[in-house]
Amino acid sequence: MRALKLNYKRTFLIGFAFFGILLLWQVYDSWCPTFLTDIFANRMYGLTSAELKLSDPSKILNVQWLVGIIMACDNLAALILLPVFGRLSDKTKTPIGKRMPFILIGTVISAIAFPFIPLFFHNNSIGGMVAMMAIVLIFMMMYRNPAVALMPDITPKPLRAKANGVINIMGYLGGAFATVLGIFLKLSDYINVTDRAQKMWIIEIPFIVASVLMIISALVLFLTIKENKLAAELKEDMEEGERQAAIENPVTDEGPMSAANKRMLLSILGAEFLWFMADNAIGTYIGNYVIYYLNSVSSATMILTIIGGVASVIGFATAGIVADKIGRKWTISIGLMATFVALFIMIFVHPTGVVTGVNGEFSFPMFLYIVWVIKGFGMAWVHNCSFPMVVELCSSNKIGKFTGYYYAASMAAQTVTPVLLGFVFMRSGIWGALPIYSMILIGLSCIVFVFLVKNIKAKKVQNAKGLEAFGDDD
Repeated sequence: MRALKLNYKRTFLIGFAFFGILLLWQVYDSWCPTFLTDIFANRMYGLTSAELKLSDPSKILNVQWLVGIIMACDNLAALILLPVFGRLSDKTKTPIGKRMPFILIGTVISAIAFPFIPLFFHNNSIGGMVAMMAIVLIFMMMYRNPAVALMPDITPKPLRAKANGVINIMGYLGGAFATVLGIFLKLSDYINVTDRAQKMWIIEIPFIVASVLMIISALVLFLTIKENKLAAELKEDMEEGERQAAIENPVTDEGPMSAANKRMLLSILGAEFLWFMADNAIGTYIGNYVIYYLNSVSSATMILTIIGGVASVIGFATAGIVADKIGRKWTISIGLMATFVALFIMIFVHPTGVVTGVNGEFSFPMFLYIVWVIKGFGMAWVHNCSFPMVVELCSSNKIGKFTGYYYAASMAAQTVTPVLLGFVFMRSGIWGALPIYSMILIGLSCIVFVFLVKNIKAKKVQNAKGLEAFGDDD
């Protein structure tokens, strides 16, 4: 049994796919729920969300279920499309590879449609805005599954946790671009003024920048990663990785999955569904939580995201190393426990009441930064090791299909959770339901994962270490 080497340079280049994904997603998640809140406030009460917040803050909560439905409809489409594009890319053969055609087409169309979202919002056209959101989401699904599958396509199984750490760090760098834009282009400066025509550039620039950087990242990927050539060069390493896989029952292309592997897959996907319900609830509503509950400036959300992102990068950088020593299962379990603690602390965060700024916003509760550091680090361990565990259970010819399973579970969660939490907000009438809701789901996912995920080899494989682990640069 020989030690396998991770080529960090090649993995870094593959990471440009994740750079584009998280770049767009960060802008989408940070701006779109607030766009929807404002436009529904106008439809239901004839007021902007800023005016409604001043006249009757409780009514802001009443529109959150509608926000949740729109966000969930997008995710419902993704739930259907991700497995479809995964299977299609598994069976595709072209001179530029099986994943690259989907990546390029998805990138171009998403990038063209993306800047029209704030344009339609500014013109108070909810139909146009939702249509653009749907187009972006559909073609991002064409991009996303094949882009994610590209890493395990050319990375042996024992090295995938470390490789996933590298490409997730690249993804977070993409998200950081959007976050920095949000610090300087404050969404609240647009939302809180009456003459919005003078401020339209605040909401348009982030979407244009995201589109341009997405296209650049896809071009870098296309020009540096030659799928067909790499598949031929890495054939022996992939076969060796199959022999060193960290599951008891080997996988083949022939016949159905073993009962033990099927139980393991369903357990991982079940736990993943629960933790994505929790994490997406925070991601969907944190912008509104900061603006409408904490009554703080929207740029505080971006600073919060950067701090959490730095903690996540540290988590991604260490998760593979820790997983080599204690296994992926316990690395994920510790990450879930840390996230549970962070959300428990968040329950006790309240508006400060200390007025700052010309719009009368309150100062941001600094304690929330600590919560985001712990949560960011913990969820990085979870996300870093969970995807490699899923694609460990399939052969190289089914990676797109199993990537579809992984994202189907996450998108199912993201379909359910905005609507469910929106109703919780409406019935409870309190923003404090957000951390409680997410904490309960994280606790349940940890229980499922610890007690039901089995069928893992106790003996760890020996990967290359030190300078040898960097592999060749060619």
